[in-house]
Amino acid sequence: MKVIIQMSKRDFYFDNAKFILIFFVVFGHIIQSYIHDNSVITALYMTIYTFHMPAFTLVSGYFAKGFYKKGYVKKLAKKLLIPYLIFQMIYTIFYYFLYQEHTFQIEPFVPQWSLWFLLSLFFWNVLLILFVKIFQLKESLSLFISLILGLVVGCFEDHLDVLSFSRTFVFFPFFLLGFYLKKEHFSSIITTKARILFLMVLLTVLVSVYFHPNLNENWLLGSKSYAQLHSDNFTGMVLRIGIYAINILMVCCFFAFVPQRKFFFTHWGKNTLYVYLLHGFFVKTFRESDMKNSVESVILLLIVSFLLTVFLSSSYMTAVAQPIIEMKWGKLKKMILHLKKSSKYMES
Repeated sequence: MKVIIQMSKRDFYFDNAKFILIFFVVFGHIIQSYIHDNSVITALYMTIYTFHMPAFTLVSGYFAKGFYKKGYVKKLAKKLLIPYLIFQMIYTIFYYFLYQEHTFQIEPFVPQWSLWFLLSLFFWNVLLILFVKIFQLKESLSLFISLILGLVVGCFEDHLDVLSFSRTFVFFPFFLLGFYLKKEHFSSIITTKARILFLMVLLTVLVSVYFHPNLNENWLLGSKSYAQLHSDNFTGMVLRIGIYAINILMVCCFFAFVPQRKFFFTHWGKNTLYVYLLHGFFVKTFRESDMKNSVESVILLLIVSFLLTVFLSSSYMTAVAQPIIEMKWGKLKKMILHLKKSSKYMES
């Protein structure tokens, strides 16, 4: 039985997908500290990393269909590059004090930790304009070239972290694929037969990584050269092709089980940028604290990750952070106005 995704003013399906994905981002970053100590956490971590960033990239490409509009690049630069520069400075200061470093050094072209996604997202859109608008390549040729670029970039050994060079090309095929997808493609995998198949794929991957805990998780990050991953270029490209295949299957697994109706968390799906930019302060502090050494419960880490995601998605948190992230004051003004009204109501 095929299920048709209901499209509304705000699409519940994709809002649900974005919230669940950003939760996996937070959860994955929190459990990263335990991947060499706990086999269950290792399996969960590896499984999550087979799909969560490829899926996030694919969704970003799906919603990039408005790139034909005038001023799109300028608007995108304001939305992505300005917050990147601001948070690059903030995180540099934060890490300086957190790790008690002896020298303070600002490197604007080497993104701090998770900030790579903002740079890559900007460059993916630029590449999209080159591929689709300027060169007007056919879909199949575009995807083929993007795949070749993703394979070849691993052959370069130096400066792959500069401007998120490596990850931009490694994950670009997913962005391009998302751009070409239509809602009917997502509907086609939301069937009972498809879900049974993808559930088997998911379990197979989970069991496989559980019984092979020594697999190098860096292959899934897309940030290192083949040489850094202790592989020659030919073997590295073959392995990356295999990883791409697993990525696609696992992305399908994810979207096959994303709920379509509205839930209590659905409206938080539009605030993923806030969670992505802000969660690093909490995760990095947790990793450096004594609390990390006393917490190894998967369930507890799951709950903490969910609560942190909800907190950073909340209207109060987004209102406070909006002036820094979006250079807008609308949410903060509404919150202050609401608090004033509530205060007057209580006094009366």
